[in-house]
Amino acid sequence: MSARRRNRNTRPCCVAVVMSIMSPPPPLIFLLIFHGVYSADDEWGVNYSSSSICALKGSTVIINCTYKYPTGHQIMKVFWTNTDVRQPNKDFPDLSEDSEYSQRIQYLGDKHHDCTMRLTDVRQTDSHEYFFRFITDIPNGKWVGKPGVTLDITLITDLQVESSGERVTEGHSVTLTCKSRCSLTDRSTFIWFKNTQSLSERNNQLILQSVRREDAGNYSCAVQGHKLTSPHQYINVIYPPKQTHVVVNSSGEIMEGDSVTLTCSSESNPPVQIYTWFKESETSSVGYGQTYSLNSRHSGWFYCVAQNTVGSQRSAAVSVNVKGYLVILQMVIGVLILVAAVFIVLMIIWRIWWMKKRNNSESQTVHHSPSHNSHKTCDDVYENVMTADDRYEESNLSPPVCGNIPVSELYE
Repeated sequence: MSARRRNRNTRPCCVAVVMSIMSPPPPLIFLLIFHGVYSADDEWGVNYSSSSICALKGSTVIINCTYKYPTGHQIMKVFWTNTDVRQPNKDFPDLSEDSEYSQRIQYLGDKHHDCTMRLTDVRQTDSHEYFFRFITDIPNGKWVGKPGVTLDITLITDLQVESSGERVTEGHSVTLTCKSRCSLTDRSTFIWFKNTQSLSERNNQLILQSVRREDAGNYSCAVQGHKLTSPHQYINVIYPPKQTHVVVNSSGEIMEGDSVTLTCSSESNPPVQIYTWFKESETSSVGYGQTYSLNSRHSGWFYCVAQNTVGSQRSAAVSVNVKGYLVILQMVIGVLILVAAVFIVLMIIWRIWWMKKRNNSESQTVHHSPSHNSHKTCDDVYENVMTADDRYEESNLSPPVCGNIPVSELYE
């Protein structure tokens, strides 16, 4: 019976397949489970998948497969090939004898029923359909399992970061997933980056809980053991206006006729779209725009409200006090009155001090003045009072004093 005849009227059969990835060392490994085909009489067959297999460049692929043949036959040769076309009078090429594969392919099976093969350090040129071939000890007792297994090697740059939302409102959550055209298993070790800085997460998903504005940035991922990373995915964190405040462009007092401009500043993402100005004690707005100009007649407390698509925030109120010329004149008069009052008080204090000083000086002068009668007793004065009085009246001199009392007064 020929190989071509034996492949007719085949029916599928299931086989266990396992896929795994390990970071080198040991190398990244794909362990696959395949479906297979059997001959109509179930005596000849190779069991593997007819679907394509995806693996990352540089990884190791392990293909588990089994084969069967009629009882009584002895297996003489087994090998893997990557073509189902053979040259005349030649067998299919054996990959273990090919220089491109000989150092990387290893047959892990046996000559009974296991045909497992391992291919290490897979390359893009390894993207082919692979077939298992076995030969028995009887004429025409040969078999090649067709269709084979299509191996698709993808670059690590095929990794992509998918996000549950590129625009995330502050306080909400976002999930990032590292994906590839290949189905990577849970045993893969992933590396996450934010703005080229490595993060601690090592799973294929990065969950950002209750995001803050600081979480905004470029995120990328890689599989451990590979130098290349995925293209970055930008996460844009949006939030309402914050730190809203008013800046007055004038320093010091604002005089009548001066130009006064108020500026409303705020931090937000997206940028503030509407600035509204209010004056306290008034119900309606007084202006719009990031800046607000006042004329000299406006005084009071002013504040602004900044608003974007996420929310709004009010600033604290600032005082604007415009001083007119009448106020200036009143201030000048007040200062002059104050200066005059201080001057008057100082003059009064000086006058009182001067008078006290003069009185003290006069008192000391009288008390210490010399008198030629200072050694006479009051009795002597009394005995000569009339004579003395007469003399002093004639000479226009002051009468003598006894104990600070004029002698003339002693007889009154």
